[in-house]
Amino acid sequence: MTFRDIELPFRDTPGKPLEPHSIPLVRAAALTHFAEVAQQCGLDALQLLADAGLPSRCLEDPDLKVSARAVCQVLERAAERAREPAFALRMAQQRRLSNIGPLALVVRDQPTLRDALESIVRYLHLHNEALGISLEPSGDLVLIREDLLLDVGPGLRQAHELVVAATYKVLGLFLGAAWRPRLVCFAHGAPADISAHRRLFGAELAFGCEFSGLVCAAADLTAPNPGADPVLARYALQMLSDPRQRSAAWSARVHELIVLMLPRGHCRVERVAQHLGVDRRTVCRRLAAEGTSFSAVLDQVRVELMTRYRADGRRPLAEVSALLGFSAPSALSRWHRQRFGVAARTSISVN
Repeated sequence: MTFRDIELPFRDTPGKPLEPHSIPLVRAAALTHFAEVAQQCGLDALQLLADAGLPSRCLEDPDLKVSARAVCQVLERAAERAREPAFALRMAQQRRLSNIGPLALVVRDQPTLRDALESIVRYLHLHNEALGISLEPSGDLVLIREDLLLDVGPGLRQAHELVVAATYKVLGLFLGAAWRPRLVCFAHGAPADISAHRRLFGAELAFGCEFSGLVCAAADLTAPNPGADPVLARYALQMLSDPRQRSAAWSARVHELIVLMLPRGHCRVERVAQHLGVDRRTVCRRLAAEGTSFSAVLDQVRVELMTRYRADGRRPLAEVSALLGFSAPSALSRWHRQRFGVAARTSISVN
């Protein structure tokens, strides 16, 4: 399939620009792997950040809110100085769902990909105030259109490629590594060498388009998500919707990652530290400064989720045990009796 085969809805303006005096912010997680790629290209990441007016702290604090324009600027400068047009694509190679922060909690447990994308559209401002995403039907296809809502600023080639690549990675988590969109679109012109684009996307590419984004089959968006957990989805929505649940505290970040990782059996302090871009000792030290510990936060999450699974009443003991990250139902039973004073089988089916 080529770009000419797709009937695209025309839009006069790509998105509503922000007010002239507003300063759109983005989580510093947008710069995940920036330092790594800069080093590979022989660049000084800290100097590049300083030149763009960005603090060095944004390399270690993914939740720090920084200027979206400055992030666009540092990406363009890095690509230019490295003479590497695929700089942003190299950053996106190892993107994980956790890079979108609290938003990942809602996205992961939606029943279909369409529900996940609609959740991203609704809560995207928590991650990036300068990015707009829209879903536009076109026959049996859907256009996932991504607009950078910046009125003025530096070139946006690298930023556009980064957000398109990050969206592609999120979709791949739902649809599997073998999935490919029908078309990957970029509003800017093609670089001299598009081999990096082909390696990452493995799909048809089109440059100089009316928009930047992805075109995929509408049926892809309706496929069920086998890993969806409605209990976790409701829990995550409550966390995002209640401003009292959102905090800049280190324990809040660890709490979010535990909720994200616990059902997959990967919830260890080392893995949480890796997602936060620090080492294990840093996580423990910062939690201690807030009067808590990793085990205490983990236990809190388990208590909150266990209460919800008991109220839901539809999952057997063995399944709840796995969702809460226990090695076996017997481990859950011992913990449940200690925390709630009764046997787990009295409140959850053993079948």
